Amino acid sequence: MGSVKDYFSSLGQGISSLLKGMQVTGKEFITPKITEKYPEDRNTVKVPERFRAILTLKYDEDGRHKCIACGMCERSCPNGTIHLTTKMVDTPDGKKKKKLDRYSYDLGSCTFCQLCVTNCPVPGKAIAFDNDFEQAVFTRDKLVKILNNRPEVPDPEPTPEELAKIAAEKEARIAAAKAAAAAKAKAAAEAKAIDAAEAKAEDSPANPDNK
Repeated sequence: MGSVKDYFSSLGQGISSLLKGMQVTGKEFITPKITEKYPEDRNTVKVPERFRAILTLKYDEDGRHKCIACGMCERSCPNGTIHLTTKMVDTPDGKKKKKLDRYSYDLGSCTFCQLCVTNCPVPGKAIAFDNDFEQAVFTRDKLVKILNNRPEVPDPEPTPEELAKIAAEKEARIAAAKAAAAAKAKAAAEAKAIDAAEAKAEDSPANPDNK
């Protein structure tokens, strides 16, 4: 008799559990869906501005990037995602300046830690993460991006006032170098004359030490 009672008790519990489950399932049928219909809603989908999708160089309105090729981002990257190639150029004042030649970024190995952006010493940062998440490709080699892919814009030519200032500074450096060389030569001549005088005094017959 007990086994029959247990059977119907278990059957009732099973039916109750089934009804509870069907209740949850039925509720989902009438609940408004939140699934995004991508890519149909590509034009209306809103990606958060702080979402990190791909690293980019910052360009100004003239098409010049702000990167100074210091290499801080390359050294800060924990897994070698960034590789910089630099070059040396001559400036109007006759000095050498290091400039960026190639900025290589491997999106496939990026961890989006943002250490490169955080450690960038340029005021306002020369690099930033864009929220353009549509970066899917068919081969891994296409994930390697060259960030300075725009035509290089030459630096603006110095104004006549700047050229005059550069020439004046150059002449001042030359004059200072000549003055320093002349002072050094004069000091050497005076030292030589003093040594000669001391040697002559030592060799003089009036010197009691010369016996």
